[in-house]
Amino acid sequence: MANALVSIQIIPKTGTIEETIKLVDAAIEVIDQSGVKYEVHPLETTMEGELSQLLGVIEKMNVRMIELGTPNVISQVKILYQPDGITMDRLTEKYRG
Repeated sequence: MANALVSIQIIPKTGTIEETIKLVDAAIEVIDQSGVKYEVHPLETTMEGELSQLLGVIEKMNVRMIELGTPNVISQVKILYQPDGITMDRLTEKYRG
């Protein structure tokens, strides 16, 4: 069972909103290729899995932004670490109709 939920908002330095959107899409592609469970929300993306694996995905996202030409990246990260297990569904089940 997953022991962490990690939400990330990645903000690559670009000149236009269109460039930013393309880079954010590329960052989400890195998450998708990692195989972890995730949900995209308007202001951040939340991943579910083992903490060390999720932190590795964040590293790959940042590296990918630089590979695509942005000079720097800000990553705002929130972590819920619960060794006995946690899932997005368990945390939000009371809000689902």
